[in-house]
Formats: sequence, structure tokens, C-alpha cells
Amino acid sequence: MEVIIQPGPDDASALAARIVAQRIAQKPHAVLGLATGRTPLGLYEELVRLHREEGLDFDRASSFNLDEYVGLAPGHPASYRAFMEEHLFSKINIPPERAHVPSGRTEDIPSECDAYEKKIAAAGGIDVQVLGIGVEGHIGFNEPTSSLASRTRIKTLTDETRQENAAFFGGAEKVPHHVITMGIGTIMESRTCLLLAFGKKKVEPIARTVEGPITAMVPASILQMHPDAKIILDEEAAAGLSRRDYYKMVYRGKPDWQQY
Repeated sequence: MEVIIQPGPDDASALAARIVAQRIAQKPHAVLGLATGRTPLGLYEELVRLHREEGLDFDRASSFNLDEYVGLAPGHPASYRAFMEEHLFSKINIPPERAHVPSGRTEDIPSECDAYEKKIAAAGGIDVQVLGIGVEGHIGFNEPTSSLASRTRIKTLTDETRQENAAFFGGAEKVPHHVITMGIGTIMESRTCLLLAFGKKKVEPIARTVEGPITAMVPASILQMHPDAKIILDEEAAAGLSRRDYYKMVYRGKPDWQQY
């Protein structure tokens, strides 16, 4: 696990975008795992800028989003398909047929989940998985107590998670109770994981993820076992890390060939 602490969200997002861009440059047919919510917006803005101003080409790339609300049509303004279209897909040249989001309107959820896993495998697996983290330590919608070996499936949201997402629906009571989400086992098969976290609300879950025990009560803590997990933080989110000065020293001392 590599912990990278940047002064603020803009610096952290720009760094994450460079990592994604490097992977696409090295492997034009890269498979990206994408997240939604406020945290990755700066990353997506920078990827759009790199596409428009520096020629970052997504024409051969594919993407798979982490999750979608059960019951929402793709055109619903709070759906994650609509979110991705607004903030990324419509602004880059990724082929629409290769920009995947689980179907929230499927009539057969187990079959949809199984098909999603097979699509990821058929694409060659995810090269870079973008992640945020919930205040209880979830990644994707893998709430506390989720199996650390889980695959894509239906999950019931906690009241805390529904409250976190209330602004997108105009109130917590309007947030669906169920989602389809990639499992932790699915996420862990990604070749690189980029977890971004910003602000004071993320201090506790980040401290427990990076320096606490590996436990299903903090699903993101499993990233300690990933061979290439990069935890990209702003100063506020890193405030609870006991070894943050060491993490900064390590990052400053990286040899040139390890720079992003």
C-alpha cells in the first residue's frame, strides 16, 4: 500500500489523473474501473482536460463502473449512468458500447451480476480501479460486514450511506435501499487500485483503512493486501495517520523512474 498525501483535493486529483493517463499511454486498450460521487469529480475534470488539450485517447479503452441503484432507469438524474455521462463519458472519446454501468432496471439481478463479472473477465480484467471511501469505510457499496471475497451482487444500503447520498435525491427518504455493486473480491482483482479521500469526514475511515486491522467492518482495509494500492489523500483526510510524516518522506524520496 502506497500512501500519497497532497496539499489539497486539486493536487490529489491531478496526480490520480496522471496515473490513469500513464496507464492508458502504456496500454491504449486499458480497462478502467470507475467510481461516482463527489470525490472523483476532480479526477474526471482533469482527464477531460488531458483529452481535450493533450490528446489523451480513450478510443480503445473500456470502463466498468462500480455500482448502480436498483430501480433507477439510466436516464434518471440520480442514476450513476447519468452521472458518468454528465461528468466523463460525453466529454471524452470512449466508445459508448465499452462504457459499462450495471443495469438498475434489470428484472433478473443475479443474472445481471453474473453477466457483469463475465464482461469484466472478457475485457481482460480491470487495469486501474478508482475508488472513494464511505464514512464507515466502505468501497463501492460494500457496506461493513461485506464478505472480503464477495463478487458483484445486490446490497442493502445502511442508513448512514443513504444519508451521505441524500443530496443527489432531494432527501434521504428518496434514496433507494438497494444497489448492485462490484464485490470486494472483484475490486481486489484489479491490477492497480486508486483510492481517493478528501476532507475531515474521511479522517477516521482512512486511519482505520491504512493503519488498522484488516476487517470486514472496514471493507476498505482489505486494500492492505493488494499488491498495488495507492491511497491518495489531501492533508485533511490524512490527519489521523500516525505515520503520515513517513509516508510524505517516502513519496518525496521516490526515484525518478517511480515518479508519476
